[in-house]
Amino acid sequence: MKYSEFEKALSVARLNKYLHACGGNKVMALNLYRNNIKLCQKFYGLINIFEVILRNAINNHYIMSLSDTDWIIHQTAPDLMLDSCPYKSEIQDNARILTANGRYSNDRIVSAVTFGFWTYLFTRTPFRLGGQSLHRIFPNRTQGLGQRAIYNELMEIKRFRNRIAHHEAICFDSLGNKNTTYAKESYALILKYVDFLGYKKEHLFYGMDVLPDGVIDRIDKM
Repeated sequence: MKYSEFEKALSVARLNKYLHACGGNKVMALNLYRNNIKLCQKFYGLINIFEVILRNAINNHYIMSLSDTDWIIHQTAPDLMLDSCPYKSEIQDNARILTANGRYSNDRIVSAVTFGFWTYLFTRTPFRLGGQSLHRIFPNRTQGLGQRAIYNELMEIKRFRNRIAHHEAICFDSLGNKNTTYAKESYALILKYVDFLGYKKEHLFYGMDVLPDGVIDRIDKM
């Protein structure tokens, strides 16, 4: 395919950022675009596992602390933890659909709500109404690390996750220059929270090609 055909298929606006970063070299721009996709693929499985272990840790914490296996639904009641939650309608709609289909269970409602819901639980109001103990799901957290700092770092992971989910680039700096620092720092942050949760990356990601250094090296050398 000619470069113009790639522009038609992928859009001029999408490719221009790669073209700019490669000094107008069209071959290099397409190679950078492909390597960005490969880098996103490397991170996809890691982020997927991180989401699962985080939400399970939160769910298990509240099942125990609230003595309620259906805490997500029950806490949407007036004046409780999730009464003013921006995900309240999503939770209730999912519960309604699952119940109507005879498929409702705690596991299914946990799987149905988005990653944004789990990060939201570290904002001030639900953290307070939930007993101010949610940070205890991170037994290996840095001493003194509190609710606000945890929320801010989880939001960084969420933004990185969303860029990948929405097919955006993770190989540029804020000025549009080719740079893998953002990907490296996001990777380190994910691994930090995996450790905070009490897991070793060597065990959790066993058999996976976790460290995306091969792709990063190719991007760095372009």
